[in-house]
Amino acid sequence: MRVTHLSLADFRNYESAELDLSPGANLLVGSNGQGKTNLVEALGYLSTLGSHRVSVDHAMIRAGQGAAIVRARLEHGERSILAEVQINRSSANRAQINRGAIKTRELPRYFSSVLFAPEDLALVRGEPSGRRKFLDELLVLRSPRLSGVIADYERVLKQRNSLLKSARVSGVRSSGLSTLEIWDDRLVVIGSQIIEARTALVAELLPEVDAAYTAIAGQMHSAALTNSLSVLSTSVDNDDDVDATSESYTGGIVSAEVAERHFRSALERRRRDELLRGITLVGPHRDDLVLTLNGLPARGYASHGESWSFALSLKLASAAVLRRESTTGDPVLILDDVFAELDDSRRGRLAAAVADYEQVIITAAVFDDVPPALAGHVVRIRAGRILEEGEE
Repeated sequence: MRVTHLSLADFRNYESAELDLSPGANLLVGSNGQGKTNLVEALGYLSTLGSHRVSVDHAMIRAGQGAAIVRARLEHGERSILAEVQINRSSANRAQINRGAIKTRELPRYFSSVLFAPEDLALVRGEPSGRRKFLDELLVLRSPRLSGVIADYERVLKQRNSLLKSARVSGVRSSGLSTLEIWDDRLVVIGSQIIEARTALVAELLPEVDAAYTAIAGQMHSAALTNSLSVLSTSVDNDDDVDATSESYTGGIVSAEVAERHFRSALERRRRDELLRGITLVGPHRDDLVLTLNGLPARGYASHGESWSFALSLKLASAAVLRRESTTGDPVLILDDVFAELDDSRRGRLAAAVADYEQVIITAAVFDDVPPALAGHVVRIRAGRILEEGEE
């Protein structure tokens, strides 16, 4: 799959923008703060319905405007489609395919991309919520129906937490919460589907991450991923996020049936703690993806360069998994301001690792930071303007 044209209206600092893109490598060059990342952020939003920079959609709408529009012409083989999303400040977003209205959540089934940006360093050094989001976004790209499963789980979790908080305030004991059992069942059934899907995905990612890390770092390291499942943990944590312990690690795929059994047991075990705190303490919303390098936790032991390479490896592994099973060609690979953080040897190895993708879009502040092999189609950006060829 490839993007042949991107059109923006009132998106970030662009009143309007028209960008032609070519197969193979596309390099967007411009000083910091000129609007390069805004362009790739728009493409990333089309495929994930989220931004890698902000958590709220309205931040992407140009100041003083009520809506932003992102429109892209996509091609695969002889097939061409026009994908469009309107991001509204005060109403629900709207989406179209070939000018026909669709549900916004269906957009990812038409366009697949993998974006790596400096913010992704948080995948290694940040909190578990970021790693859960990474897995869930990839799950939805592979199987868009899981978007509804994840949304259902979040709704049930919200209702269950509301009930627990009310019980804490009123002092009701668990024996008096007959409706809690109803929410328990819904939470377990839906959450176990997510656990199965995530653990299966991690099993697929594991060899790809190890191979990608070796390709980038150019040396023998063992990069690994391990699930940390709160339904398997017997520890008592006091934080809002899971504090993974050795008791909660699992390396294999956990079926929904097995997950349900452990989930129900964990809810029973933690019932008193949940009523005291007014919050659901076990479930996929409290799981983690544990990253290790040479057997040590990457979060505490990896250097800046190793963390950067690990985060990039996660994204390259994602792209490898998507391309292996895709019926619409490779995902579009987007590398936002990556090469400035790499030395010459790692730049060359990264260029070799992505050279065979159908389309790669790269942003850089300095042209010479990017290997010549990835400087095929060059676009220069200045002050929210895409410069014409030959314009300085």
